[in-house]
Amino acid sequence: MTEASFARRRFLMGAASAATAAALPTGLSWAATSAPPQDMDGSPIALSPAFGVLKQIDAGDLRVGYVEAGPADGPPVLLLHGWPYDIHTYEEVAPLLAAAGHRVIVPYARGYGTTRFLSPDTPRNGQQGALASDAIALLDALRIPKALVAGCDWGARTAGILAALWPERCEALVSVSGYLLVSRKVNAQPLPPAAELQWWYQYYFATERGRLGYEKYRAEFSRLIWQLASPQWRFDDATFARSAAAFANPDHVDIVVHNYRWRLGLAEGESRFDAIEARIGAAPAIAIPAITLEGDANGAPHPSPAAYRSKFTGRYEHRDLRGGIGHNLPQEAPKAFAQAILDVRRL
Repeated sequence: MTEASFARRRFLMGAASAATAAALPTGLSWAATSAPPQDMDGSPIALSPAFGVLKQIDAGDLRVGYVEAGPADGPPVLLLHGWPYDIHTYEEVAPLLAAAGHRVIVPYARGYGTTRFLSPDTPRNGQQGALASDAIALLDALRIPKALVAGCDWGARTAGILAALWPERCEALVSVSGYLLVSRKVNAQPLPPAAELQWWYQYYFATERGRLGYEKYRAEFSRLIWQLASPQWRFDDATFARSAAAFANPDHVDIVVHNYRWRLGLAEGESRFDAIEARIGAAPAIAIPAITLEGDANGAPHPSPAAYRSKFTGRYEHRDLRGGIGHNLPQEAPKAFAQAILDVRRL
């Protein structure tokens, strides 16, 4: 699919979103329903059989869409995606882990893919505490008392929050770019101009023009972020299209915009998450076994490994990946990411 095709197809995103919004019985896979996930032009998307089965389950505020792969009694692994990405970040990671005997769970975050809010009255809130609470609610709904958690981008932040605040629910952690927990107090402090420039989209989203721009051009915008964040990743149109379909979710723009406005202190969160945010803002250490990863061509803003080394107080290892690996590390280097998950228990 060409970029010109995406420009034409953005007008059809609302129709695709409506077609995937049907409420599904808890726990049923798409193979057992009449409403498969759809591309931005309304055509059905077929997940790779090796990836897993796309299911739905009620969990907390959400009816969560998630892929499950591997044996049901295997050690559970929860893989969390970021923005502007989706579950396909782990399309090649999941089969590797499943083949090694793991039960792999890959959920669409709120505002992505087939995940839907159960109530129209729930705030479309993208703050980090809400996303972390969603992950805990999903583990509860799946009756998973403890899982290895791993993530990239927003997903790395969520996985890190789980590891720090709910260590009893986390066997170990694998995180791209290390320690990403957000303190709004620290975030209020200005950075040098060159560093601020890297966050241009954060300031764009702070404006109404930015919200409207992302609503209108979300596919083009997301593709640009992919290119900037992973400048040496030669992804094709089909690869992007599989993930871009997830952005047709009716709550996607609201969740993304609120996430960045909340970080800047320009939007309020929900009071029910205040206690969680206070704990996150105190920059708690992570004591469970952890491996952090960084690519040598990450074009997105990210801290240096030395800056967060002290935040990991348990068994810990950092791995630098070479070969032009960018921000979406699990999709660009799936074998290395899967290997880190297999290795972290043995630290």
